[in-house]
Amino acid sequence: MQTMDHRDILTRFKNGDLGREQAAALLTGAHPGSAARHALLTAEVAPPRAAVSQPPPARALTTAPAGGGPPLPADGYAITALHGRFPDADGLDAFWHTAVLGGRDAGRRTSGSPAGAGAGAGDFDAVFFGLTPQDAALMDPQERLLLEVLWQTLETAGCTGARLDTLTAADGEPRAVGVYVAHDPLGRAAVAPAPAGDAPAAAGAGVTLPARLSTLLDLRGPGHCVGGGGAAFLVALHQALSALRAGECGAALVGAVAPRPGPARRHPQGAEGGQGVGAVLLRPLAAARAAGDTVHAVVRATAVAHPGRRAREAAADRLARRALAAAGVTAAGVGLRETETTVAATTGDTGAATGLAALVRAVLQLRHGTLLPAPGGSSAVPWARPHDQSGRELPRRATVAVRPAAGSPAAHVLLEEPPRRGPEPIAAGPAGPAAASGELVLLSAPTPEHLAATARRLADRVLPADAVEDGTQDGRRLLAALARELRLGRAVRDCRLAVVARDTGELGAALRAFADDLAGADDLAGADDRDGADDRDRADDRDRADDLAGADDRDRADDLAGADDQDRAGAGGARGSVRCADLRGAQGPGVLFGELPETRAYLAALWRGRRLDALARLWLAGVDVTAADTAGAAPVLPLPTSALLRRPLREAGCPATDGPTPS
Repeated sequence: MQTMDHRDILTRFKNGDLGREQAAALLTGAHPGSAARHALLTAEVAPPRAAVSQPPPARALTTAPAGGGPPLPADGYAITALHGRFPDADGLDAFWHTAVLGGRDAGRRTSGSPAGAGAGAGDFDAVFFGLTPQDAALMDPQERLLLEVLWQTLETAGCTGARLDTLTAADGEPRAVGVYVAHDPLGRAAVAPAPAGDAPAAAGAGVTLPARLSTLLDLRGPGHCVGGGGAAFLVALHQALSALRAGECGAALVGAVAPRPGPARRHPQGAEGGQGVGAVLLRPLAAARAAGDTVHAVVRATAVAHPGRRAREAAADRLARRALAAAGVTAAGVGLRETETTVAATTGDTGAATGLAALVRAVLQLRHGTLLPAPGGSSAVPWARPHDQSGRELPRRATVAVRPAAGSPAAHVLLEEPPRRGPEPIAAGPAGPAAASGELVLLSAPTPEHLAATARRLADRVLPADAVEDGTQDGRRLLAALARELRLGRAVRDCRLAVVARDTGELGAALRAFADDLAGADDLAGADDRDGADDRDRADDRDRADDLAGADDRDRADDLAGADDQDRAGAGGARGSVRCADLRGAQGPGVLFGELPETRAYLAALWRGRRLDALARLWLAGVDVTAADTAGAAPVLPLPTSALLRRPLREAGCPATDGPTPS
């Protein structure tokens, strides 16, 4: 073997062809190990490198960690859920409708309608998130908006219940979801004292926004805040991909929020911009497909950089080349380019949510196979699928880019439509005698009012009243998939219901009857309260309270709870074919401690044996029976999110007396 002198050794070490141990062994004459000998042989035949004095070439894989690491996987990262509210568009369906209309119908749109129509900036459902009204009032309005949207994004992905525990980091930690937030400067300082012990951090001084949101949602991944600027959301997305690639989390929530601006920032057609809020959930594409997640689009590459003193157009072009090179795609293979300019035509200036709005526009165009009108254009047009020179069909691709502004970075993201697959099979339902027993549907919420509102929303949006009862095989499969999604995809709360239904029509009727019955009971309770308030005789009030707490109420509670629930005082009741329970005052773990392996094995056996009545009784007694459902993987079934009952918050931190605004 040809020997090297000290100068050659040092030159190869500086160029990176030799490691420190290998260079030391060669300089001292020691015998290198097998790994060093292999590297040396490789270095012998490597072509000569450029002189050390020349700068190294720019790295194409801009999404690699700073310290080196694996490149972006060839199949990319999946967007498994997205949720958002924008000016004139409370939800993605409304956003798409507004974008399709373009400038043709601007006059009919409501000028200045805020994100989240029907709810003001001071309206919030503190109870749903386990907060006191005082803590909620001390939160910045942007933080409250983000908290709602992050939760709804997780629910859309079916990841607020047992399925959330399957999102693990490389070390096996469950609930490992990163939280990355882009926002404009907060308008209200978080001044509430840090909570003691393990209480949720509502607005602890000095605590970052992702940290508070992670605490409230019990998420255990990394997080980071990105300051204002149009590219802030895309920068946050870039950072989230780095954490996913490093194994620090199994999924990442990336959100953005911008406050409603003053009159200076207006929609091009006269409506105010701003107050955009939304989020996406990211997972490695292979993991998402294996889990049956809905894949809305695939992130193939990202690139982020400050322009320095270079012209911003030149900086944007540089990032575009880097992102395309990282994905191995040419510019000719990209059929859509979304920028801050195209977004302004739909939403106006949305600050830190500009990149989010651009990405949502791109994802929706990929989903619908339709190109939205260009700024000043007249109508949307079909998006033809591209082909290569040999006629092979290629996926539609889009770039999302935001140019740098003063003091802010530029960002570039390459998106691709998800791999085309056949229709997702709905999980097989029961067959034979098992089909006659029906399906156990479990639902829970923080209060009875939330439970009724969520039950009605589920019935109205998934099980329309005019639908005929579907006892066919497809109907039974849909019912089984819906029941399973509610068990695995939703968080377990204190107010619960259980119903066994044989078809979708029966389930819809039972849920509506439950909601109507509870609403009627609330009306009666409200009337009683008003009568009591008008009674100024304290002695009569005390007598009335004693009567309510007496034997008549106990008899009524026993009638509602039934024979199986008589031993559980005040545990719940039956409303039509629905059984319900309010466990907010329950003490201890209940009749079974769910963390024991024996308990999980017992519950799993009940599911396998379809002991639906026993499972329903345990559920209403306080046992979490959902995590032991071991029927196997199945596609995620998109369902309406849980109902939020927003109430106005007073600036002083006390709740107003106004009734809730369902959302």
